[in-house]
Amino acid sequence: MAISSLAGISIFKTVMRTSTSIPKVPVYNRTHNPLRLTPATNLKPKLPLSLVFKSYTQKSLTLKTHQRTQIKSLFTGIVEEMGEVRQLGFDESGESFDMIIYSPTVLEDVNLGDSIAVNGTCLTVTEFDPQRLEFKVGLAPETLRKTSLIELEQGSVVNLERAVKPSTRMGGHFVQGHVDGTGEIVSMEPEGDSLWIKVKTSPEILKFIVPKGFIAVDGTSLTVVKVFDDEECFNFMLVEYTQQKVVIPLKKVGQKVNLEVDILGKYVERLLTSGFVESIKSR
Repeated sequence: MAISSLAGISIFKTVMRTSTSIPKVPVYNRTHNPLRLTPATNLKPKLPLSLVFKSYTQKSLTLKTHQRTQIKSLFTGIVEEMGEVRQLGFDESGESFDMIIYSPTVLEDVNLGDSIAVNGTCLTVTEFDPQRLEFKVGLAPETLRKTSLIELEQGSVVNLERAVKPSTRMGGHFVQGHVDGTGEIVSMEPEGDSLWIKVKTSPEILKFIVPKGFIAVDGTSLTVVKVFDDEECFNFMLVEYTQQKVVIPLKKVGQKVNLEVDILGKYVERLLTSGFVESIKSR
């Protein structure tokens, strides 16, 4: 799913608009080497983000997509905390788009190179400051093309989860942090203290979504209630407790959410389309 040029222009304008009030935020690793994003007055990329996204060839996109399928980290979809975007923008080179997030909980045992799911997107910690309780990640153009992170701005709240350890309880389902695409919230309807949410997505993603099946929405492990094939939608319900712990209820109708379907469905499709079943039958 390609993110429209209007969306790319939107985040570029957001960075330029909000960056005038963004101070230099020093973030340090354990050796206290300072990290600085470009001063606000110099947040001017060589090209608008919309053009940067389009500048990648189909060959490079295919390569990046292939690389993203490698399982390097695993998550459960149980959000640990909601962090706050403190700063985002280009670095001094104008090539790297970085984001600094305030997050007291996930920084308790963080190390450089650790994987943290931000709204369900697996990102790598490049620097952190245990005093300021902040960490930095880089956002590649392909990540912005494929996810709803392109809509973030200074002050946005995001779901955060550290990669699981062998001793971690498996409270949700297997989540890779490899976003398959985005969906659009089309309705949010309360029922008692619960909240029903309907999301529209592409047929390529909807085919993997089944009633009572798992899906990760902005990195939150949820159970699908119904699938509406004629509307290209599915819905799910959030209980009161979950509403207080994740960012989905804070969004509005029309906003995007990151979607990662159950990996088992993708494996099944691969086996069926590769001729594996036929080869077994012929034995």
